[in-house]
Amino acid sequence: MVSVGLLLMRLFIGVAFIGHGSQKLFGWFGGYGPKGTGGWMESIGIKPGVFMAVLAGLMELIGGLLFAAGLLTPLAAVLIAGAMLGAIVKVHAPNGFWSTANGMEFPLTLLVVAVGVAIAGPGSISLDALFFN
Repeated sequence: MVSVGLLLMRLFIGVAFIGHGSQKLFGWFGGYGPKGTGGWMESIGIKPGVFMAVLAGLMELIGGLLFAAGLLTPLAAVLIAGAMLGAIVKVHAPNGFWSTANGMEFPLTLLVVAVGVAIAGPGSISLDALFFN
């Protein structure tokens, strides 16, 4: 049952990050694409905006794909945690902890889940278990 729980976490978090990366890279799911996201990033002091939007989008998309599949799970967690650390530092931490004030509660939760799954391992229902055990 532990592997089923890990699979559920990996799939939900992974698919969410696939969506977020696709918003930044392709403008899908209501996103703004590299130009729109890059413009917003520039407005909060992240420069060069388009490059950083593409970098963040790639981290989220690739991290999400790997995490959902349970493939190279530690790398996937580093990509997800890195994207969330950037979001926490540049956007959410100045607003405090709680999500109701746009604080860091939710991105920190995503970061902790990614790191926790990487530490625990992806479980037996994963490509890591198939290829590396």
